[in-house]
Amino acid sequence: MLPPLEGLLAATFSPCKADGALDLTPIPTLVERLLGDGITGFYVCGSTGEGASMTVDERRQVAEAYVRAAAGRVPVIVQVGHDSLAQARQLARHAVEIGADAVSAVPPVYFKPSSLAELVGCLAEVARAVPDTPFLYYHIPALTGLPHSGLALLEAAARVPNFAGIKYTDPLLDDFQACLELGGERHQVLFGRDEMLLAALAVGARGFIGSTYNLVAPVYRELLAAWDAGDLVGARARMSRAQAFIRLLPKHGRGSQKAIHALLHGDLGPSRAPIDTPTGAAREALAADLEALGVRQWS
Repeated sequence: MLPPLEGLLAATFSPCKADGALDLTPIPTLVERLLGDGITGFYVCGSTGEGASMTVDERRQVAEAYVRAAAGRVPVIVQVGHDSLAQARQLARHAVEIGADAVSAVPPVYFKPSSLAELVGCLAEVARAVPDTPFLYYHIPALTGLPHSGLALLEAAARVPNFAGIKYTDPLLDDFQACLELGGERHQVLFGRDEMLLAALAVGARGFIGSTYNLVAPVYRELLAAWDAGDLVGARARMSRAQAFIRLLPKHGRGSQKAIHALLHGDLGPSRAPIDTPTGAAREALAADLEALGVRQWS
């Protein structure tokens, strides 16, 4: 059984060189900074980590680098989803071999499962490759295009022996709350919409996986501390601050997070095509918006 995952788990970046080739050298420094920022775990090769844009060998290398750098201090979850279930099984077995604490997967998204039963069948096929390792479903319908609720999936996937829960990246708080209540102690449900963290706390969330925790974790730590202290006004203020930051991301494009990391914490290279990373005047405009928010003073 997977120990309780609580606090802020970072959906990690996969660093690249200027030409787009993988660059593992920043990962140890990145991990140390994130641990210093209070990050309680890592979710590797997911959407933020551009797993779908990397080769299988590159995904193995990134997973190895994060597991090695974390050195058992916090849990590492490796996202192994692939349109080829055979490749997903290979990635899952590799994650276990290198010491990952859990594996997670999106289903195939080109030839999508046509029913809930087919979806669970796909997940079961990947999970069976690592029967003694906790398996988490990555519920992100905006990208997978699958219509099934998190609750329906949680109910149906309970028959998979090592099914451990859901990374829930969807804004439907009623469905999320129902998943929390059904999951109980056996199945964990980790919330994946950073801009709704406070609302998720209100319905019972305790564990969160997100991309912006790489960038401005201190404001979220303050939010959690205010909530735990019963200071709802303070928690709302921090949530509003984080939301203002998150609103910059679509304004400056899908590759803005790596550009923000370069401006605040160090260069991790560009995003993989087709995602553009702001450069030149576009990066200057992004830097001006960050300065206007006072983001550098948040840490």
